[in-house]
Amino acid sequence: QHWFLIGFKVWLIHVSCWLLLIIIYPRSLQVQALIWDWKFRTIVGLGYISIALTWIPWLRYRLLAPFRQVLVADASLDSFDPQAYFPDSHVKIRQATHTQPIQTAIGQLQSPVVLVGESGLGKSMFLRNLVKTSGRLAVYLPASQCAGGVVEAIQAKLPIAAHDPKFLQSLINYNTLDICIDGLNEVSPDTRATINTFVEHHVQGHIILTTQPLEWTPPATAKTYVLQPLKRQQIAEFLTSRQGILPDDAPVSGVAYEQACDDYLASQLQQNQSKQELAAVRRFLSNPMDLTLVAQLLAQGKHPDLLNLQQQQYEIMAEDYQQIHLCPFPLAKFAETVYQMRLHDQITIPENDCLHELHCMERYKMVLTRQQKHGFGPTYREWKFRHDKIQEYFIVQTFLKTENRERQHEHLTENPEGASP
Repeated sequence: QHWFLIGFKVWLIHVSCWLLLIIIYPRSLQVQALIWDWKFRTIVGLGYISIALTWIPWLRYRLLAPFRQVLVADASLDSFDPQAYFPDSHVKIRQATHTQPIQTAIGQLQSPVVLVGESGLGKSMFLRNLVKTSGRLAVYLPASQCAGGVVEAIQAKLPIAAHDPKFLQSLINYNTLDICIDGLNEVSPDTRATINTFVEHHVQGHIILTTQPLEWTPPATAKTYVLQPLKRQQIAEFLTSRQGILPDDAPVSGVAYEQACDDYLASQLQQNQSKQELAAVRRFLSNPMDLTLVAQLLAQGKHPDLLNLQQQQYEIMAEDYQQIHLCPFPLAKFAETVYQMRLHDQITIPENDCLHELHCMERYKMVLTRQQKHGFGPTYREWKFRHDKIQEYFIVQTFLKTENRERQHEHLTENPEGASP
């Protein structure tokens, strides 16, 4: 009994020391490095500490909580405006007939989910809102980062995990993180297969994948939801709700803006239109991305042309640019920069030669910016397009130039290896 008491006291001291380390852990890089070191954890932890760190939910959370911002950096949450998100979209399970609010169907991740939707319906916005509001630890991964594996993509965000990748794998297996993978349609079939394998090995994983419709077999263990276009009442509610994100100096606002929305919808959804015309108009107006452009144009006193929205948005922005800088917007030069970005798989816009252009585009919600910092280096800004449709508009401009006709032929005839369908 005497030796038992001594052993119990030694164990209490040992546990107390480890609890002290866990308390200090979020604020000490040295302690973080020690706990992620396999040898230290095994020898000093006497074997049972590693088990406790992976089995006890609070401890698992504690280990990854200091890296919360790094894990969701690609979601650009600092530039996420909750007012820009429309929460009343509906989804339906593939091949089902009834729909349900997306917040009800996927309010919290309990098992793997695939969210399918046309471009601009709000898949990425839903993910960003989910990451921001769920209250759980999450990692946001563009699918392009998962070519070497999902765990490897998470590890790339956590250099400290290089000390013990198997330990990170254990934390992931215990659902310490909600895993959000965005844009499966933008990657090769091989990358999609890699992601599929990961999901199928994590049957109870808190995982969500988003993609545009494509020829692809989702993971057998995942539930697939299809994001639905907005209905007539939702369209009106969406347009009205955009007032919160429109410029303060917009020529049309308040009651006048609401009346402009009603008049525009009445003119576009006339009952004397043919079924084909009405279906085409509804398809445009049921897309939140396009509707946001409609709202911006109505606020500027313009009549939106559903077949030419990107051009109208550009013209308003370019007119503002010329008034401020007393020279035309350098479309050809900027478009060539964007084209070169696409050629080199670059998603950030270089600001060195086009800072004035980026500031003007930011005012019209065409680009997003966020502050970045690597280690102890200086803070810098990172610019990205708000949506791939905007990027594609500028890329198309390079193909319209007479001197670039060979470029058209080059891209129409090439078949890049591993390109997604």
